[in-house]
Amino acid sequence: MKDRTSRVPHPSGHDDNGVAEFGYTQTLERSLGSFHTFAAGVSFISILTGCFQLFYFGFGFGGPAYWWTWPMVFVGQLMVALCFAELAARYPVAGSVYNWAKRLGNGHVSWIGGWLLIFASIFTLAGVALALQITLPQIWSGFQIIGDGSGPYDFALNGALLGGILIVFTTLVNAWGVKLMAMINSAGVFIELVAAVLLIVVLAFHINQPITVIFDSNNAPAQHHTDFLGAFLVASLASGFVMFGFDTASSLGEEAKDPKKSSPKSVLRAVNASFWLGGAILLFGILAAKDIKDPKIASGDGGLQYIVLSVLGDGLGKVFLAAVAIAIVVCGLAVHTAAIRSVFAMSRDNNLPFARQLSKVHPVSKTPVLPAIVVGAIGILILVVNVGQPQIFTVVTSVAVVFIYAGYLCVTLPMLVRRLRGEWPGEGPGKGYFSLGRWGLPVNIIAVVWGAGMALNLVWPREELYGDYPWGGVIAIATVTVLGFGYYWFRLRGKTMILAEHAAQPRGPEAAAEPSSLGPENAADLDPAVSEAV
Repeated sequence: MKDRTSRVPHPSGHDDNGVAEFGYTQTLERSLGSFHTFAAGVSFISILTGCFQLFYFGFGFGGPAYWWTWPMVFVGQLMVALCFAELAARYPVAGSVYNWAKRLGNGHVSWIGGWLLIFASIFTLAGVALALQITLPQIWSGFQIIGDGSGPYDFALNGALLGGILIVFTTLVNAWGVKLMAMINSAGVFIELVAAVLLIVVLAFHINQPITVIFDSNNAPAQHHTDFLGAFLVASLASGFVMFGFDTASSLGEEAKDPKKSSPKSVLRAVNASFWLGGAILLFGILAAKDIKDPKIASGDGGLQYIVLSVLGDGLGKVFLAAVAIAIVVCGLAVHTAAIRSVFAMSRDNNLPFARQLSKVHPVSKTPVLPAIVVGAIGILILVVNVGQPQIFTVVTSVAVVFIYAGYLCVTLPMLVRRLRGEWPGEGPGKGYFSLGRWGLPVNIIAVVWGAGMALNLVWPREELYGDYPWGGVIAIATVTVLGFGYYWFRLRGKTMILAEHAAQPRGPEAAAEPSSLGPENAADLDPAVSEAV
């Protein structure tokens, strides 16, 4: 059976900022400026959230030398971001990874890519929500609502409670509308960027360690019964969990103004800003530590927060931790937003269960409300399932990162195949739009090798990441992938088509009657792009 959603040709004279190229009509509200899309990418990556959330983990396994995982991850993710920027200049559509894979590969690859990205976003939402537990109780002990923090499961239970409250908030905001989300997100990102710069300056004036300390493993590998390379690769999770989500800037392309020019810039600015600011925070945080061998730095209730408080004092230190808490909130908001767009994108192609309901755009809020609720509910369920797992943070974040790297491979790998066949870039979007040119092939190769290597590194069975269930990551990812693709293959594959309410407008009034779906029987009356798609 022909793949009904892949390789839709460009409908001449009917562009609509890239939406109609996929056979869609504009149903989302186009109201976001370039800063809004940049802010969405930055807040998904979230410098303060990521740096403060897993610093204790990276430092615990790699010592101060764990800092070198940051530039390593940046270089690899920059290659992916460059590929994405080139795609964003052509196809700035909701559910970017899903639709890009559809254009580059086929419907089967795009379905897997979209499915993995949805779960990556939901697990990331749960992981980000858990970050409140690492920060809020250090601002005020009253935030430790369950227990006093000394019980074996106090950390996980309270983290799930605080995380659940955050997810309820992000659900309500996203259901209300994209304008409210963008307003809160942009304000939060502004606060985050200002706080990040100020924190770097303040820490730079409180240096207690020589620069050479970042070459010291602090004997951490020996403590974990492994060699330095093994410990370094485990510690790379701390950096790997931060630098992804830059595709969010393009996933909001259907709601952005002039997205073919603004989206690529937003993607690259987000990942670059995160690298420089985050790298400086980590570097000066390590150099500012009073005692680099203090075990509190490598503990879940200590970490970078502990360094900031011990160096800057409770007053100023807690002001910065409050900024971190704000960053966590807007990060969760952006992650939730990205997940909603992925669900919406797949649903309008009838590629998810209850697709018609999930693809409905509320007439007032101009946003998909049901996906906001479903994503939030699953995110809370993930927290509830893991409340008895003391390593809840590393379990949830490890699975999230593996999902995202696998989902990104569904774009970069088909893109590389196209390049090797001489089928990419082909006809570009025109002069003045982002393009890799002759650098495209080497960048694409590195992006694929990097993505595959990191996915394998993080899914590898390890007690350090998955606790008493070292195969937990493999089982979780295999279960979601196999069961999901099985459902698609046997139930959805033959029904894949653009739903009528999201299809580009028919050519003539005789085709305006609303069909239940777009099938071959009415394809002749449609715009050429939609006709070919079905």
